[in-house]
Amino acid sequence: MTRSREDARRAYDRASRWSGVEEPFERRAKAIALELLRVQPGERVLEPGCGTGVALADLGRAVGPSGRVVGLDLSPRMIDMAAARLLGSGLAERVEVVVGDASAIPFDDASFDAVFTSFTLELFDTPEIPLVLAECRRVLRPGGRIGVVSLSRAAPVRWPTRLYERLHDRFPAMLDCRPIHVRLALEAAGFEDARSKAVPLWGLKAEAVVAVRSPAAARAHSR
Repeated sequence: MTRSREDARRAYDRASRWSGVEEPFERRAKAIALELLRVQPGERVLEPGCGTGVALADLGRAVGPSGRVVGLDLSPRMIDMAAARLLGSGLAERVEVVVGDASAIPFDDASFDAVFTSFTLELFDTPEIPLVLAECRRVLRPGGRIGVVSLSRAAPVRWPTRLYERLHDRFPAMLDCRPIHVRLALEAAGFEDARSKAVPLWGLKAEAVVAVRSPAAARAHSR
């Protein structure tokens, strides 16, 4: 689905009213990705597409009082809800939320130890996915990790996935997530040492993938 950033912002502002409905279904896949990512005390972590901040509290607890977490989302309403959630959790001092675009992340090169994004990458149009991953790689330090959770199109592709794709093509505004080749996209973007785990989800398949920013890719990107 191709749409402008302003159309996307308005859509996710509207969707904020129902945010959290999907959380029970996505929780296991997110938990597995966070376990694979192994966030450590004192680290700096970015979550593009943080939504209403469900994972931000987990990340904030993982980095501890000496760490820092930043949540980034295109929707101001989502960010407002995330900020309220953080105040309630007592983690607002170590977790910051910012309105911004994952395809143009407003932070310096090599400023994070880890990036985590959950059911967000597949919302971007196919040509934009490499741009988003290039931005994630840019803000990661060499050797930093990225954790991605997404609906998966990894083989074998079974009939529920094919049916969902047909429905997505017909109703893209309602079913905005779509299955993608997560691991292949990460490897094409210059990440390496990928570890992945498939997670059953609503009869479909999600994939939790963690990979490392290659120092060689970092050198190539800087030239």
